[in-house]
Amino acid sequence: MSKRDNKRFNDKERKSAPKRGGKNRRDYGDEYTYEPKKRSASAGPRRQSSPAARAKSPARGKAAGKEPRRVLGFDMNESYEEPKAVIGTDGLEVVAGRNPVVEVLSGERDVERIFIADGSEGSVSKIVALAREQGIIVDFVPKEKIDAMAPGVKHQGVVAKVSEYKYAEMDDVFARAEASGEDPFIIILDEISDPHNLGAIIRTAECAGAHGIVIPKRRAASLTQTVALSAAGAIENMPVVQVTNLARTIEELQAKGVWVGAADMDGETYYEANLTGPIAIVIGNEGKGVGRLVKEKCDFVLSIPMYGKINSLNASNAAAILMYGIRRARN
Repeated sequence: MSKRDNKRFNDKERKSAPKRGGKNRRDYGDEYTYEPKKRSASAGPRRQSSPAARAKSPARGKAAGKEPRRVLGFDMNESYEEPKAVIGTDGLEVVAGRNPVVEVLSGERDVERIFIADGSEGSVSKIVALAREQGIIVDFVPKEKIDAMAPGVKHQGVVAKVSEYKYAEMDDVFARAEASGEDPFIIILDEISDPHNLGAIIRTAECAGAHGIVIPKRRAASLTQTVALSAAGAIENMPVVQVTNLARTIEELQAKGVWVGAADMDGETYYEANLTGPIAIVIGNEGKGVGRLVKEKCDFVLSIPMYGKINSLNASNAAAILMYGIRRARN
């Protein structure tokens, strides 16, 4: 039977019949008509809230604009503050995460104690083995204690209490280069403000065989727990020098025979430049790039060609490309 002949599609009375459903949707015909209930006089006047109760209730309308504007739970009117290292009352820094703890056990900082959440499995056996080799006490505690020691941090059930991180000296960087039998290979960061970018650059620098990183003391990210987590433990093996004046530091490096290049869009393509010998590369701020004064102090400028519609790279990505460009030239 076709649809045209099917009574289901031709029954006008059925189509005009009221739909099934609750009383608020449609009435059931002539026998019953629904009307919403009206407030009777015997119910008394509508209850009015007292001024004190209205003061406690959340603001509405225009008054709501006076409250902090929040997006995803964060107060957008508050200024951003870089996360600080978690320092306990005993003056020791708390390092959280399995890879960071493994690296700190292999580094030069003193590890006082390690805490592992009950029931943890997998790579914690390696941590326990390294700790026992060095005579470090390992405590298995409830996960709630780990959460309290490293609040808001992805600790993976492992934290360690270690001596606070100490910045290196420039002599340490040159000593590291001499010990490796290579010319100095240094990364200079000009006001990198994102701790995740700083951590990623430290990690790449360690993998690419750089000998040290230089960061300014002001208007830049410093070594924090967030940086350590982003670096995946590389912060324990990479000397980081904190200086007051980058321009003066560049002059000191040049006096020691180091060629300094800035990463910018108007420079020579990095794979056509001579990247051999003692070299330092300056990576600029995520937004404004390399500062004018710092760029003027550099010996040359390197660029990374862009072929897409976006004309810039993330600071850590640009640093990775240039670092491996230098490594390729050396090899």
